Amino acid sequence: MSFRFSPVAVGAVAAILLGSGTTHAQALSGVDVLSDSLTLDGTLRSVLDANPAVTSLDEIANAASGRLAQSRTGLFPQITGTATYTRIDPVVKIPLGAEPFQIAPNNNYDAHITAQYLLLDFGKSDATVKLAESQVQTARDNVSVTKRDLAFNAAQVYYNILFMRESIRVQDAQIASLQAHRDEMQKRVEGGVSTRFDVTTTDVRITQAQNTRIDLQNQLRNQQVQLARLLHKPTPADVPVKGRLTFEPQAVDVNAEMAKALENRPEIKLARDAETTATLQQRLVERSNMPSLGVGAQVGAKNGYLPNLTQIRPNTVGVVQLSVPIYDGNKNKNQRVEALANARSAVARTQDTQEQIRADVRQAANNLEFSQARYANAEQQIMQATDALTRAQGRYRYGVGQNLDVLDAETQLAQARLARAQAIYNYTLGQFQLKRATGEVIWK
Repeated sequence: MSFRFSPVAVGAVAAILLGSGTTHAQALSGVDVLSDSLTLDGTLRSVLDANPAVTSLDEIANAASGRLAQSRTGLFPQITGTATYTRIDPVVKIPLGAEPFQIAPNNNYDAHITAQYLLLDFGKSDATVKLAESQVQTARDNVSVTKRDLAFNAAQVYYNILFMRESIRVQDAQIASLQAHRDEMQKRVEGGVSTRFDVTTTDVRITQAQNTRIDLQNQLRNQQVQLARLLHKPTPADVPVKGRLTFEPQAVDVNAEMAKALENRPEIKLARDAETTATLQQRLVERSNMPSLGVGAQVGAKNGYLPNLTQIRPNTVGVVQLSVPIYDGNKNKNQRVEALANARSAVARTQDTQEQIRADVRQAANNLEFSQARYANAEQQIMQATDALTRAQGRYRYGVGQNLDVLDAETQLAQARLARAQAIYNYTLGQFQLKRATGEVIWK
């Protein structure tokens, strides 16, 4: 989003403020803020607790863990129990003597327990388990990415609110100073020292400053609405925040931060997860066409045995089975081609992600450096604008200066103060940008 205010009151400062999602960070000594309820840590925790996207991804990770547990069941024996009753009519009877000989009973009963165990599959089951483990890790890393993005969005909105409050405070100070100057001029007009034109000109500047304050108030409310959305609150009134902007410069070792980023960034973890998954998928495909050797045993009881067909007797069965794939129409061969291509693609994506991470760290460090320079420049501007205002007021008071000189000096001082607040805001968000670039967790 972007802000457009009147040139009299520093609209460009606010435009830089919220128009850039990658600006920087910390704040301004002596800034007064409202005492409300949500600190930064409280805001981040509340956003993460309230957002359904995190809950959804948590459940996806739980589902992946369930699939992992399912894949491990192939490493254990499979035992089943079965009981059946079968009625056969008619049955074959052989006439022998006075009583025909019946070769099968009409009522057949069979109850047994079957145990099966895969002795050898040349690594297929193990590859399946490792692939499922990799998918679980990917799901968990996706949760981390979502939490990271939500936390940084919440932090930016939080500091947007503090910045807008400080901008309004600066604007209020300008309006109060202009009104005091107008009251002084009104007395000079009544004393016949000044003309009514000076009072009217000052009234125009006051109105312009008030219009700018209205714009700032609107932007503040919009940011409160945005925070309410992140917190899933029905109204902005439910999400008051408190805090203090403070300028706290820090030394940045780009090489050290880059090494930390390549180790901790969730994006690089996801890229490596994808690389691992592709490699494991390739290994599984290579083993899917291998023979398998299994054993089975069955213990139970049934009727139908000669000479007493109705008597239920115990029985056992033992099985050894070797399965050898012979021809599958080149399906496995084509699967290997696909798996190898996916593995190469995953490696390329990891390399690209590493380059992007390095660029993110460099940009964050550059933004911090230039925001700090702008803060120092704004401090100097405030000193110069304060001196210019004092001189303009003195010259006007003794009748050797013009009212427009005083009004211009008032505006320049307000612009310098807002520029300082903007530089602090940018530096503060810059610190968070660096934390994001290096994969540092900002929520507790």
